[in-house]
Amino acid sequence: MGQRYHLRLFITGSTLRSTRAIETIRQICEENLAGEVDLEIVDVYEHPEATRDLQIVATPTLVKLLPEPLRRIIGDLSNTQRVLAGLDIVPAAERPHPVAARPI
Repeated sequence: MGQRYHLRLFITGSTLRSTRAIETIRQICEENLAGEVDLEIVDVYEHPEATRDLQIVATPTLVKLLPEPLRRIIGDLSNTQRVLAGLDIVPAAERPHPVAARPI
């Protein structure tokens, strides 16, 4: 893939919904963006000011900051294919695997 992703997940406290969102996005990152992602988790109860710039009005909200364009997914993050499509990320299983160079 070669590019680095910066994702920010906005949650509200330690609710079951927030916990599920964190677990789901971590799994998606591990399976599809291993080593190529910076994931930031922001609790809007602790940092309400963090919602202003990105105009976050509901949680959970996942924002892809980099690479551009900025993308948002609001609400349920349990559908991996929907999350990957919403972030414009090709699932790891569908990417071509690099062919190892063989000596001539």
